[in-house]
Amino acid sequence: MTLLELSDVVAGYGGGDVLQGVDLAVERGSVTCIVGPNGAGKSTVLRVVSGLLAPRRGEVRFDGDAIGGREPGQILSRGIVQVPQSQGLFPNLTVRENVLMGAYVIRGRRALVRERYRGVEELFAIVAERADDKAGNLSGGQRRMVEFARSLMLDPALVLLDEPSLGLDPKALRHVSDSIGLMKEGGKTVLLVEQNVRFGLRLSTDGVIMESGRVLMTGRARELLDNRQMADLFFGGHAAEQRQRPAAHA
Repeated sequence: MTLLELSDVVAGYGGGDVLQGVDLAVERGSVTCIVGPNGAGKSTVLRVVSGLLAPRRGEVRFDGDAIGGREPGQILSRGIVQVPQSQGLFPNLTVRENVLMGAYVIRGRRALVRERYRGVEELFAIVAERADDKAGNLSGGQRRMVEFARSLMLDPALVLLDEPSLGLDPKALRHVSDSIGLMKEGGKTVLLVEQNVRFGLRLSTDGVIMESGRVLMTGRARELLDNRQMADLFFGGHAAEQRQRPAAHA
């Protein structure tokens, strides 16, 4: 069942259009990864969905409702949360304090906040194990896990992740991969954009390839990794075994 759908979306900054008529569907319960070269419009898609950028044309529908052009606060209240590309924790606050910041808009409902906090503790062990540690003392991967935990304090239906692997070492990437898997197991739908093509598609169920502001190809993530056109675009087409495997549908 489709949770998020973009139809012929055009959007950009100043006088230029970055998105050139994007059509995109995200299924409920999926982990969908958007990949593409620099300037393809990947992060712009997330900004349109989260309300940080209004589309100039086209439609954005979430759970059947039109949300294109609504204010970010309205979209947040509909159950869409975005984890930004840059590190967003307060380094001088504890892990517990940072996570609770995610419940700011429901801070008056203390029983609900406690319930949500217990839930993210169960999902992300680091929230319980490092609760009293300053966030600035965590590794890059650990900080990402706390950011993900904080985003779940509002119990979102859709989590948007902008370049979650950015600047992380291999150990931290494993933390991020495990965290996204936990969110999926917890019933969340995840839409992420990634420069690290193999990393992003390997942890996803579905993939979207963008180029020059348009959707070039969609399909199951594993099939896209084996697709000849995909290999030529991102990997130079050097892997002979990639060329011999069946292609995904464009």
